[in-house]
Amino acid sequence: MLAHDWLVGMRGGEMVLDRLARLFGPTDLYTMVADERCEMSDAIRACRVHTSEMQHWPGGPGSLRRWYLPLYPAAVQSLSVHSGPDLLISTSSALIKAIKPPTDSHGRLIPHICYCHTPPRYLWEMSTEYAHGAGGTLRTLGLASFGPALRAFDRSTNETVTQFVANSRHTAARIKRCYERDAVVIHPPVRTEYFTVDEQVERGGHYLVVSALEPYKRVDLAVQAAAKLNRELVVIGDGSQRAHLEQLAAGHPSVRFLGWLPAEQLLKHYRTARALLFPGIEDFGIVPVEAMACGCPVIAQQGGGADDWMIEPETGVTFNEATVESLVNAITRFESNPDQEKTQTSRACRENAERFAESEFDQIVLDLAARVLERSSSA
Repeated sequence: MLAHDWLVGMRGGEMVLDRLARLFGPTDLYTMVADERCEMSDAIRACRVHTSEMQHWPGGPGSLRRWYLPLYPAAVQSLSVHSGPDLLISTSSALIKAIKPPTDSHGRLIPHICYCHTPPRYLWEMSTEYAHGAGGTLRTLGLASFGPALRAFDRSTNETVTQFVANSRHTAARIKRCYERDAVVIHPPVRTEYFTVDEQVERGGHYLVVSALEPYKRVDLAVQAAAKLNRELVVIGDGSQRAHLEQLAAGHPSVRFLGWLPAEQLLKHYRTARALLFPGIEDFGIVPVEAMACGCPVIAQQGGGADDWMIEPETGVTFNEATVESLVNAITRFESNPDQEKTQTSRACRENAERFAESEFDQIVLDLAARVLERSSSA
């Protein structure tokens, strides 16, 4: 059986869930809330979805997460988990890992593997950024009032997790710091069979950002750097910061905002961009690996998942401070190295991205599941 925080779209976390649903489904899938109107993969839709009491609370499933933060524990604990399967796998960046596994025929809790994308950002290291996002006043009050209790709850629910899995070494370190638990690192699956190099297509002169437009993504650095250097920048994505970012780009027609685009158009931009700008620190970062799979080099801030997928200078360059000046310097260094834009760089990017292929993920997860079940049966 599977568990996931919420089903309200297809982003990085849902890409992992999709692969797990393909490997272990169709199966029971437990979640706090599901919005049937949102995009979901066929493999996820094929699962038997069970929602919490939150599904029926006022506001509609698409907007509940923001306002009901203090009630997340009650929502998770309201899930009625059926017995039957011998393994529970949760994928979480919130509190679904608190779901209680059912018992086996001997009355023991079945093994629980938690694929943790990150301990909840709004409870631990990024609470300020989240509090001042959309709905900032209420978020600030909620986190100030309930944050300590929610952190205590989050830490206390680790006892039912048999094995933590982290999406990067960065996340593994955070799990150790927040939960005092070790984690196996299994990188998220990337669609390297879809995102490929087309040697018949020439790269253009524009830079590319593909991101949700939220404060912690630091797209503002990319917009201001492009404006300062008078470079063409295409921004693919949407979010609460879009109006603010468009204001930053006012007077610079070389910066364009396209909103979210379908996969076939995204593929075209990956293949033709001069480089992808990745200005925020992510727990892993699927987007830069997709770009590299298409032969596109990456200019990224040091730290986070970049430490796992960046090979400098073969696949791009990094900058070490979250400032416009630092990113400008990185772009300037990138442009001053002619080898960066030769065929060998495209080949190096592609070879590097293949380490994160879906087939690699599948085999590692199946091997881990077998080991966890074997340890459980012999305990």
